[in-house]
Amino acid sequence: MAGFWNSILEFALWVLRFVYMNNINILVIGAQQRYLELQQKGLPAEGVHWRRDLEDDAELDAYQLVIDLDLDEHLRRAGIYARYPQVMVLGCIVRSTLAALMGRYAFEQGFNIVGCNWLPGFINMPQTEISLMDEEQEPVVRELLERLGWRYTLVQDEVGMVIPRVVCMIINEAYYTAEEGTASREDIDISMRLGTNYPYGPFEWCERIGIRNVYEVLAAVLSATGDERYEVSPMLAAEAGG
Repeated sequence: MAGFWNSILEFALWVLRFVYMNNINILVIGAQQRYLELQQKGLPAEGVHWRRDLEDDAELDAYQLVIDLDLDEHLRRAGIYARYPQVMVLGCIVRSTLAALMGRYAFEQGFNIVGCNWLPGFINMPQTEISLMDEEQEPVVRELLERLGWRYTLVQDEVGMVIPRVVCMIINEAYYTAEEGTASREDIDISMRLGTNYPYGPFEWCERIGIRNVYEVLAAVLSATGDERYEVSPMLAAEAGG
């Protein structure tokens, strides 16, 4: 619990620095595709720096905020962030959980990571799903996201979050239907768009998210829950190289 209160204090101090600074230095880490989608969501005109990856000996003192767009795929970075409790991290945590990160790495000076759905196809959505280790941190995170002009939805710290879990399950079911040969992929997409008013059909969603990401989310949720609804379709698994 002491770690939670340290986190709250660090976040509060961060917001004070943010409010009274004319410029904020933001480090964005991740693949170019995700970075371009984040730019569409909206970033400050100045002070934003992008890197594809983060070296183990990286120094973060010059930044007030890190946006890690593929933390799920590089969990070792959490060990780096633990050395900089004064730097808030908005990290992609869909295939894992904040609780798992906190248990694996030594965040002795406070937990500074906010879970976000930064999967491709979701980054530029009007609402960003976030998760917190402690809801007492929410007012501070709200202040930050409002200043960035981003809206958010707070969800439980669970593998798959909410929207990725649901969308990936729909994609999985569409693959099972395609395997049975009862409808083509195009027909399934059209039916989903017309019947549910979704912006994309399941195969269109899959292309936007990336089939490997869909596979990884389904496998992670299945492992965490044991729910057979997330058993990956053989066709999907084969196309994802699983």
